[in-house]
Amino acid sequence: MGKKGIIGIIVLVVVIILIAVPISTYNSLVSMQTAVEEQGANIDSQLQRRMDLIPNLVETVKGFTAHETEVFDAVTSARENMMAAGDMAEKSAANEEMTGALNRLIAVAEAYPELKSDTVYVGLMDELAGTENRISYARTEYNAAVTSYNMAIRKFPGNIFAGIFGFEKADFFEA
Repeated sequence: MGKKGIIGIIVLVVVIILIAVPISTYNSLVSMQTAVEEQGANIDSQLQRRMDLIPNLVETVKGFTAHETEVFDAVTSARENMMAAGDMAEKSAANEEMTGALNRLIAVAEAYPELKSDTVYVGLMDELAGTENRISYARTEYNAAVTSYNMAIRKFPGNIFAGIFGFEKADFFEA
């Protein structure tokens, strides 16, 4: 093999590397971005599950404590804000508001022993507790995916391709 053959092979290897690195980096960023979106959808699913439980919980508590309208209004308002939340930062803020409103509702319910022994209320509280655990798990998985993705778009050579292809930093779901 002559000098031209060796130079040709070297040029071919360099060209393959110059093509393979961007493709590999781009595909990796797409995979990570998709994982963030998937975990975000898991959070949405669990938040929706909680929102579906809330009207039943409010009605059950209302049956025993009809005069606690301020608490019921706060829960209803927090639920509406959660439904209107768009991006992850808004969902995170709405989640905090919802958690506070639910805590006030539960505190009201604690003052009524007959409510605490009602089977419907107990069942709803069990479902709510399970849902809160699922939200916590989904938040952990989402934030882990966001961490990996955000690191990838900040590290070399990912930062170059992230800028070229428009990959933007993802927001964490704050607790």
